[in-house]
Amino acid sequence: MNGYHTYTTFDEILDFWASERPDGPAFEQDGRITSFAELDRLTRRIIGFYWSQGLKPGDRVAWLGKNSDLYFMLYLAAGRCGVVMVPVGWRLAPAEVAFILKDTGAKLVFTGDEFADAARKIAPGLPAAPTVFSESEMRAFLPQQAEGEYTPATASDPVLQLYTSGTTGNPKGALLASGNLLGLRNYAIEAGLPWSFYEPEDCMLVAMPCAHIGGTGLVNVAIASGIRSLVQAEFSPVGVLEAIEKGASQMFIVPAALQMVVQHPQAKETDFSHLKYLMYGAAPMPLELLKEAVRTMPNAGFLQAYGMTETSGTISSLPPEDHVLEGNRRMRSAGKAVPGVEIKVVDAEGNEVPRGEIGEVAVRSPSNMLGYWQLPDATAEALRDGWMHTGDAAVMDEDGYIYIQDRIKDMIISGGENVYPAEVENAIFGHPAIAEVAVIGVPSERWGEEVKACVVAKPGHEIDEAEIIAYARERVAAFKAPRSVDVIAAMPRNPSGKILRRELRKPYWDGQERQVN
Repeated sequence: MNGYHTYTTFDEILDFWASERPDGPAFEQDGRITSFAELDRLTRRIIGFYWSQGLKPGDRVAWLGKNSDLYFMLYLAAGRCGVVMVPVGWRLAPAEVAFILKDTGAKLVFTGDEFADAARKIAPGLPAAPTVFSESEMRAFLPQQAEGEYTPATASDPVLQLYTSGTTGNPKGALLASGNLLGLRNYAIEAGLPWSFYEPEDCMLVAMPCAHIGGTGLVNVAIASGIRSLVQAEFSPVGVLEAIEKGASQMFIVPAALQMVVQHPQAKETDFSHLKYLMYGAAPMPLELLKEAVRTMPNAGFLQAYGMTETSGTISSLPPEDHVLEGNRRMRSAGKAVPGVEIKVVDAEGNEVPRGEIGEVAVRSPSNMLGYWQLPDATAEALRDGWMHTGDAAVMDEDGYIYIQDRIKDMIISGGENVYPAEVENAIFGHPAIAEVAVIGVPSERWGEEVKACVVAKPGHEIDEAEIIAYARERVAAFKAPRSVDVIAAMPRNPSGKILRRELRKPYWDGQERQVN
């Protein structure tokens, strides 16, 4: 391993691989290959560009676009010098993008070419009035740009700010340092976990969105391990199948996407022999789908990963040996704590509950975030006594395996995307025909859960389902908008007047083993 695994800053890692494996490929996208030596030079030039634009360590830069090797270079350059990168989901509605850009105070916004116009419409209305640079412009600038001098960021300096949907309606920026993003690698290597060791010819497929920890987090692993990242702009089943044929040996995928891959006609002809490990997560995996995937990719080790943005990704995993074709009880779990992580199930006061009893999952780990950007109260609430309180209700068995039962918060996970009802309710509430709205998650074969709006009409008004869905889609990202609308006479409430979402959910979840899908 050449000792590289003890490094916990991007500067140390890039220095190491530029000298150890200068000609080795770091990134490949659309036929462009960037070696580790070139990556070292390009990130230093990007730092020079940051300084030429008046940036200093601690300033924010944003990316609005699909996955791009250029984004990852901008991010790694930021990680070297202590600038903070904020990737923004390209599927978000313009108002949501504007909120995030305003919240960050980003001075520069880099975009994929097809998003430059949208960013330029938003930028002048923001207090920081950021300058917008498209991908094509950056690719033209960089060959002429001088390398920048810089003081390397430390392992505790924030380098990545990822936005998570908010329970109260607005998303929160989770601040992650390189020590959070890379800190668990050392423990995994010391524990000898086979999937933490990489051969020089290994290749990480990066097809999940870079605005998620499941996208950018994979590149952290690949860069730390000195291997190629095969970057795809966005997920497509054919893209994944072709990447595996081209040598992708490791990947992460959400169950809804995996279903599209294994059920694609091309899967029957695909050679899966290169694929060593398939990590999946962000939503529970239906057993029948997992069986189909194991049959389709017989050589791959399947690893379920459970974690969240605020924990820099995976904090518990279900290893390959716990996956069997006939199914077993453990396959219904989220696995057990990975090396370096402590997990306990606690009551409302933070006391650990006996094994087998339900409580909230709390996590203590070097990977826990620094906090939420400019939200001290929310940070204090989430990180109580050094433990990240996840909002997931679970049971832990005698062997330390965690079984997620429900959500303490009202979050819905649809196709691996987090949706908070409050955000969607705010979007629908202004519709002239609606007196009241409550948003719930209901079971979905394809997406795990899908969004449903339960609405009460204003007196004398008729409600058109398609119109409500369209109205929501103008205000929030399409994946957050309801897929169905129930018109009800009155909202179920508790004595203090709080809407009982559980009562609205009940008819849809009756007979299900757990209240999440």
